Amino acid sequence: MESTRKRTQHSTNGKPSEHTEQPAQWGRAWEVDWFSLIAVIGLLCFAPFIVFYFVMACDQYQCSITQPLVELYGGQTTLFTIWDRSPSFTWSAVKIYAIWVGFQVFLYMCIPDVTHKFIPGYVGGVQDGARTPAGLVNKYEINGLQCWLITHALWFANAQYFHWFTPTIIFDNWIPLMWCTNILGYAVSTFAFIKAYFFPTNSEDCKFTGNIFYNYMMGIEFNPRIGKWFDFKLFFNGRPGIVAWTLINLSYMAKQQELYGHVTNSMILVNVLQAIYVLDFFWNEAWYLKTIDICHDHFGWYLGWGDCVWLPYLYTLQGLYLVYHPVQLSDAHALAVLLLGLVGYYIFRSTNHQKDLFRRTEGSCSIWGRKPTYIECSYRSADGGIHHSKLMTSGFWGVARHFNYTGDLMGSLAYCAACGFGHILPYFYIVYMTILLVHRCVRDEHRCGNKYGKDWKRYTDAVPYRLIPGVF
Repeated sequence: MESTRKRTQHSTNGKPSEHTEQPAQWGRAWEVDWFSLIAVIGLLCFAPFIVFYFVMACDQYQCSITQPLVELYGGQTTLFTIWDRSPSFTWSAVKIYAIWVGFQVFLYMCIPDVTHKFIPGYVGGVQDGARTPAGLVNKYEINGLQCWLITHALWFANAQYFHWFTPTIIFDNWIPLMWCTNILGYAVSTFAFIKAYFFPTNSEDCKFTGNIFYNYMMGIEFNPRIGKWFDFKLFFNGRPGIVAWTLINLSYMAKQQELYGHVTNSMILVNVLQAIYVLDFFWNEAWYLKTIDICHDHFGWYLGWGDCVWLPYLYTLQGLYLVYHPVQLSDAHALAVLLLGLVGYYIFRSTNHQKDLFRRTEGSCSIWGRKPTYIECSYRSADGGIHHSKLMTSGFWGVARHFNYTGDLMGSLAYCAACGFGHILPYFYIVYMTILLVHRCVRDEHRCGNKYGKDWKRYTDAVPYRLIPGVF
């Protein structure tokens, strides 16, 4: 079915070995072109400074992202002055973050899921992941919703009864905590990098490109684990950053109440819409095992540092902005933002539900009142096995090949629009998500083209648009 070619591959010790029969590319790239290498080095060098810049702009310049540049250009300030004004590393922040991560590890590893036993429709407990490029099927303990519920129950219990810490604790330590998240992000990424060379979990699912920068950033191991159950990808994708997302927003809300004596409708909208997204992630965590992050991405700095630093600091910029600029929206504006967010969520969730239903029933279901149409395809895994799959061309998947991303972008725009139009900073998120998801479309389709061969061409002929019908 798929074309094969002679290719130099690297073994787990990084040395090349010749193989005459290999399956088409599946997962992260084997070879690195110059453009990819430059992009990787650029991200490794500048991404931490991008995070610092946005947080610093709020802390020192009332969320203006142009004023620091103007002052630097005019000689009114220097990089050293900006750095000196920024809160430094503190041991109290280390203590807070160590307790936070340790608590999430405890919930993830030590408390098996019980919520699936009494919440109708929720899929939790031990679940199978997708087949890896080497042909393996890993098992996962799905307990993210339970972890989120326990964590937030304790947060509200503390706010109402125990008073162990102030609800503004995250905001009050936001920049010192940033240094802690960077330390963990780089530490876990470096550990995963070294582990892949010396004691990989499964050497057949490792990919060595021969370029140390690309290997470090994009990862070598597909599913690095410690023991049977601690999976790096699932934990860092779905625990410290995403569980914290809603707590960070609640801390922003508490700070707004403390500073101004009230909470604005814009802050409530941001909290509600982003909480829907987070809860959706945990409700569908078993489904998440079949998505690109788990199915295709290897674990490196891109996921390790990104989940520890980029996600909690840049995905929450709207709430941070509203602490400094408490925008009160008109009823019409607030309603429009709410509708945009809910419609975007409906498209996002319905599109993913259709795919999940189609997969679970192997096409024996109804999509929009009709039996779904699809294209039969096959692919070969690294163990030489031939596997069969179906690509649906009905429902939202007949509208565009990635219409779930379209809904995701509508929700992202709603978060930003909740902040009004006074500053550019809150709109970084929609710009970033557009770049991310368009790039993900291209990556995914390149991967699928290699994986499915001519069957993928048949699919793109049947569904010609990626995100917006008639446009792209």
